[in-house]
Amino acid sequence: MPTAIEREIDALQRMTTSELVERYEELCKQPCRTRHRAYLIRKIAWRLQANAEGDLSERARRRAAELADDAEVRVMAPRTQIVPPQPDAPTPVTRSVSTSEPRDPRLPPSGSAIVRKYKGRTIRVVVLDDGEGFEWDGQRYRTLTAIAKKVTGSHINGFRFFQLEARP
Repeated sequence: MPTAIEREIDALQRMTTSELVERYEELCKQPCRTRHRAYLIRKIAWRLQANAEGDLSERARRRAAELADDAEVRVMAPRTQIVPPQPDAPTPVTRSVSTSEPRDPRLPPSGSAIVRKYKGRTIRVVVLDDGEGFEWDGQRYRTLTAIAKKVTGSHINGFRFFQLEARP
């Protein structure tokens, strides 16, 4: 004869994803950040069992706290890294550029480096002053797309290649 916990876990299989999200939030007392059904079922089942049979021991909690880092945890490391201007790096000469087009908000500040790994190579592009373009491999380019094409050998959007399209 199944126990109450086993019946509750079996009932999870018949719940909709929205119902699972509600159950997760009810049990865990925090907002749910996923709608992955299998993950929610596992998390809810674990929480049900932990509530019924006891959670981690105090010793395990202390050890976990020792191992945990207060920094924000990422699931995957970024493939593109934007390096802010370095204080010891020579500053580019500023000149007045009259352009009617506003600066693209996806671009990092002038003097920053956009770093990306591609097929074992590290591509490091320096953002020049507004309107002057970019520098890579000792040459200046007007657009990131031109650099991406030179690197890959085929046409690709520069913002997509350097993964800058989602920047606010």
